[in-house]
Amino acid sequence: MNDTLKLLSGGAAQALVGRLKNRCAQEIEGTFGAVGVMRDKLLAGQACDILILTQALIDELADQGLVRRDTAAPLGVVKTGIAVKAGEARPDVSTPEALKAALRRAAGIYFPDPEKATAGIHFMKVLKTLGVDEELRERIRTFPNGATAMGEMAQAPQPNVIGCTQVTEILHAPGVELVGLLPRQLELATIYTAAVCTKSQSPKEADAFVRLLAGQQSAAVRADCGFNN
Repeated sequence: MNDTLKLLSGGAAQALVGRLKNRCAQEIEGTFGAVGVMRDKLLAGQACDILILTQALIDELADQGLVRRDTAAPLGVVKTGIAVKAGEARPDVSTPEALKAALRRAAGIYFPDPEKATAGIHFMKVLKTLGVDEELRERIRTFPNGATAMGEMAQAPQPNVIGCTQVTEILHAPGVELVGLLPRQLELATIYTAAVCTKSQSPKEADAFVRLLAGQQSAAVRADCGFNN
């Protein structure tokens, strides 16, 4: 058994892990970022006891024998939302047309990696669906993950900027506020799942923390962090 559990996780679960890690007997050493980047770190051989990614990626890695399927536990559904800087006007984003108008008015559009991050991949598709991806290209600002995107948006020198990432990242990013979810026709709801890695050096302890993250005793914390049943 190692004294420290190593965790690779999508940024959506960073706040949840932060809230619960003190209940674990071992130290938690967490690396957080775009789910595609976390998967690539595992595939490259980075030591990992616990993995928190989308259900689809956990299934994929279980098929490859890198994750123990019997330990996989869903944490809940995370939706994707629109944010603005704290204290600024909240635009209407309730319909595709309203969101399109809000994006066109924005001085900058902040979101995570459109190739590796769940929300970033989806939001780029949203921009294309709305027909504004080329029109707004010069105002697009992308970052490695949602937390970084929100942090940069909060510090943006100009007013009237807008951002998109998963609600769990918006709720716990200082200096930004959740405006609302993506319109129903464009929504993204992602199931996140925790599981023990096959090569974990502390499998029993890792499984215990997965059970804590996903268990009924932590349901209120998950809800507060933006995970839905």
